[in-house]
Amino acid sequence: MTQLLLVISLIVTTAVVLVVVGYLIAIIIALYGAIQNLSKLAGGLVAIKENTAPLGEHVETINGGLSVLLTGLLSVNGNLAAIVKVATSRD
Repeated sequence: MTQLLLVISLIVTTAVVLVVVGYLIAIIIALYGAIQNLSKLAGGLVAIKENTAPLGEHVETINGGLSVLLTGLLSVNGNLAAIVKVATSRD
């Protein structure tokens, strides 16, 4: 009877160890994949930083042009508001 319990205990212990080893191997594989993906992400972010560096001066130029355009559009808006006021007034 003692022999049977010993064999069953060894079988159960071996099964538990194999399951734990399987999960640990799966975790190692997942971490390796994560390392590769993070490496690609870091490379992509460096490329984005390098490619967008010259945009700073262009954004300032565009912002200046849009400021001039805003002044003209506000003037047009004032004229349109006056037209709407004249068109909707009833004498």
